[in-house]
Amino acid sequence: MTGLTRKLLSATGLAILLSLGLSGCGDDVGKVSLGLFTTKDVIIDARHDPKIPGVTCHISRIEADLSLADPSDMSISCRQTGPITAAEIANIDKSKNGEVVFKESLSILFKSLKVRRIYDAENQTLLYLSYSTKETNGSHKHALSTVPLYGTQAWIAGGVRAN
Repeated sequence: MTGLTRKLLSATGLAILLSLGLSGCGDDVGKVSLGLFTTKDVIIDARHDPKIPGVTCHISRIEADLSLADPSDMSISCRQTGPITAAEIANIDKSKNGEVVFKESLSILFKSLKVRRIYDAENQTLLYLSYSTKETNGSHKHALSTVPLYGTQAWIAGGVRAN
């Protein structure tokens, strides 16, 4: 075997091992390392709304293994990825507080990430608010994403809104 062939085989083997390791990362859609000398990664999860399965939320957050770093920073983006029906909208909490649709512990310091769905009836839009339950530097970290119902089976034409 030539030196070039050995290098190609080594690189191919390493690529296969890395891809096998990444495919075993659970329900994560993506995992990006923040550097060679850190134990921190950006994790991207895909979550489906349990009451409105036609909505998928992608949530990015910091995973800090072996670290007491603050994992409160997060981002959320929710989109329509399937049908949304009027029956599904009829079965959600329509109060101003909405309802928690996802919850996950973020650290040993009792921080958790919550995602709450709130229905904006006037604009026929679902709001997804992600937030940390623990104050950090005088502020609760949060992010917002919206899913308009326009173009779905749940849209009510003519401005008549279901309460």
